[in-house]
Amino acid sequence: MIQIQQIIIPFLVAIISTLWIHPKVLKIAKMKNIVDNPDARKLQRRPTPVMGGVAVFFGIILGLSSSQIILVNYIFIYVAAMIVLLYIGTMDDILNLSPKLRFSFEIAVIAIIILVTDNSISNFYGLWSIYEIPTWFSVPLTIFSAVGIINGINLIDGVNGLSTGFCIMASVLFGIFFYITDNIAMLIIAASVIGAVIPFFLHNVFGNETRMFIGDGGSLMIGVIMSLFIMDILSACSSHSIAIDGNVGLVPFCLAVMSIPVFDTVRVMSQRILRGVSPFHADKTHLHHMFISLGFSHIGTTMSILSLNMSVVLIWWASYLLGASIDIQLYIVLCLSILCTFVLYAVVEYKKKKESRTIKIFNKIGEATHFEKKGIWKTTERLIDKI
Repeated sequence: MIQIQQIIIPFLVAIISTLWIHPKVLKIAKMKNIVDNPDARKLQRRPTPVMGGVAVFFGIILGLSSSQIILVNYIFIYVAAMIVLLYIGTMDDILNLSPKLRFSFEIAVIAIIILVTDNSISNFYGLWSIYEIPTWFSVPLTIFSAVGIINGINLIDGVNGLSTGFCIMASVLFGIFFYITDNIAMLIIAASVIGAVIPFFLHNVFGNETRMFIGDGGSLMIGVIMSLFIMDILSACSSHSIAIDGNVGLVPFCLAVMSIPVFDTVRVMSQRILRGVSPFHADKTHLHHMFISLGFSHIGTTMSILSLNMSVVLIWWASYLLGASIDIQLYIVLCLSILCTFVLYAVVEYKKKKESRTIKIFNKIGEATHFEKKGIWKTTERLIDKI
């Protein structure tokens, strides 16, 4: 049975550690001019430090170090994976590495994790009446899925608080699953991640002088953590099947949690390919760009996208409670995910061309999300800048 202190201590240590290191990393980034400069595609108006991933990683590691799970062999491999992707992403922030090089490291990291830990997406837990799947299929499926998740998280990192807000939300959902299934090691990782990200999220959203982007280093690291959670849940080696109802669709659950990053990435890349350009060609066609173009603030955009993602999870949960089969749960998640990304973006773009009343309503909602104009926002901003 999991003791509450096993979760609280890593969580608090991670929060305190990130709060302590954040101003020091910020100072170094400014001193060395490691910043993200504004351009026609980016949404910030001034150069902003991009070493937030370093601060978050520091918090995660100290959070894990406050418990004995850091000594478990496969946890060491997970930490090594975080370090490699943090390092590669930070190099990309500074040197602009090629997408091919980044992909090569991502594939290699996931392949090594599978080889060393024997952990992979190797069980569908009843989806389409399929349970364990053969290695020749599970290994490429895991690599493809994990690399997709890593880059999906990286690509939603376009407005303040979105990637880190998503990380907090997803880690809470996965953490609840690990608590129910008595998976103490993964639960402590989730608690440490939440604790480390919360202070950064507050600085990223409310900070003025202390604002820092998490950067490619941080978003790639978050992506690999999300991948590790899913690999653990869908691994044939996991023992959680005895702790949960057999009608809980684990594949639909994982897909619901990752719905917006995964499906928006698929939408953006497929549209680029159809236009005859590289799927890695940067543009302003992501879901967060759409909300910004409608007049939403950064925090309004973040709240809207996270609400869409959470609605998919809640409707999946309702479908399970109402007795839907695992297959039907998946189809519901797929339909909702497509509706919240492909369909929503297409409808908004069509309505914008027609200058319809719907767009005017969206504009009014967007204007209402500019909380930074309100006095309480300014008060919070001054408070966060002092921490």
